[in-house]
Amino acid sequence: MSKKTLFIVLVSLGVLALALAACGGSAEPAAPEAPAAPEQPVAEEPAAAEEPAAAEEPAAVEEPAAAEEPAAAEPVVELFGDSLRGGRLYDNWFETSGVDAPESDQPLWATQSSNSRSGADTWRCKECHGWDYQGVDGAYGSGSHMTGFAGILDLAGAPAADVLAMLQGSTNPDHDFSTVMDEQALTDLALFISEEMAPAGNVLDLTGDEANGQTLFDDTCSDCHGPEGLAINFHSDAEPEYPATIANDNPLELLAKVRFGQPDTEMPSAIDAGWTDQEMADVIAYVATLPQNDPVAMGGRMYDNWMKALSLDAPEGDQPLWATQDSNTRSGADTWRCKECHGWDYQGVDGVYASGSHATGFSGIFAVQDKSADEIVAALTAENHDFSQFMSEDQLGALVAFIQEGMIDKTQYINADKTVNGDADAGKAFFSECAECHGPEGTDIDFADGEEKEFVGTVASDNPWEFINKASFGQPGEQMPAGLRLGFSWEDIVNLMAYAQTLPTE
Repeated sequence: MSKKTLFIVLVSLGVLALALAACGGSAEPAAPEAPAAPEQPVAEEPAAAEEPAAAEEPAAVEEPAAAEEPAAAEPVVELFGDSLRGGRLYDNWFETSGVDAPESDQPLWATQSSNSRSGADTWRCKECHGWDYQGVDGAYGSGSHMTGFAGILDLAGAPAADVLAMLQGSTNPDHDFSTVMDEQALTDLALFISEEMAPAGNVLDLTGDEANGQTLFDDTCSDCHGPEGLAINFHSDAEPEYPATIANDNPLELLAKVRFGQPDTEMPSAIDAGWTDQEMADVIAYVATLPQNDPVAMGGRMYDNWMKALSLDAPEGDQPLWATQDSNTRSGADTWRCKECHGWDYQGVDGVYASGSHATGFSGIFAVQDKSADEIVAALTAENHDFSQFMSEDQLGALVAFIQEGMIDKTQYINADKTVNGDADAGKAFFSECAECHGPEGTDIDFADGEEKEFVGTVASDNPWEFINKASFGQPGEQMPAGLRLGFSWEDIVNLMAYAQTLPTE
């Protein structure tokens, strides 16, 4: 360091000392304290580092509520049965099932007053819901069949099990048919409603082809109904009803019977046969062109027993002319039958009834067939022989038609010993029509009222003249086909009779 610099430092220290003394006054100067050791900074324990607040766990994210599993679908109950039979059950379930109809009215029948029918009719499905299944909204919305009950067409396609439950009273205990129908019948009916029921317009709104309808009718229907649809009269002769009658008056009913068949018969189902809607329309169009009456066959049944044919009670007492003879001891209804006076051969005292218990001495009417209609009517309405009090003009006309056109000389076919001039082998083929009701041996129906048996073979052997009449025109009051309207010739009828004489008689 230089002298000059050192001098300056010493002067500065002196000045500093004088300044310090002046500040202290007279007090003795305290011994200089050893310079305090510089305070060691207290090492403060570092505050425990606050642990960072635990990071708030994010609020538990609510797991989305487990999507509710859809309720397990009710297992579909599958029903097994015959839906086409169900169609016949809808028409008439007690005839289809072969059971007696309930005697009382269906319980719900009392809730309406517009339809005056009673008993069995009130239990038919079609009587409440109609042939078109639309009830009050359809054809039965007015008229004598109106009930006001709802239709069921909206149940088409519904689960058959649901429909079955309804038939068992699930929606209304008064509609529980399980008390009168067995489970299979109810199942078949439910299947029909679910699977087969369809709007009638699907067929009836189509334009039918009559020519094709005739082809289908001839191939399928004529074997039972005959080529003109006149073989079977569905009603009494008081109100004849043939297929053409239904086609014109109630095509909805005819459609139902074409689709499913007639209850308690062998009538085939068009659905089962594979017919299309158009083919059904064709047949209905053709059937509507056929005859709606058959006075000759009707007259033949009336000649046999007009009271049964017309569903009439027998007049009280004997026929007035009966008192003029005393050889035949019958009385009451028998005395009013044409055949009882004039015979099954129409020859009266000159024929089979010339002797025996049926002899009356009354003349025959075979020769009358050449008379005019007016002359015959005059004889039918003469004093003590006046049938106009029991028969309408049309019914008298049917007797006239039979007398003029239906009588034949039976002596050319039947011998005095009751054998017939026919071919039994050829007749066997025709008997197949009869066997459907009478059985293969003609013994399924017993005509006798008492203990004795009377079968097809019995009548053919004991009274061939009667056999010809019934085989040709049918049985009064029954839906027996008229052979002549099945297309049989007189020769066919005689061959049939020859075969029937080979069948059991007892």
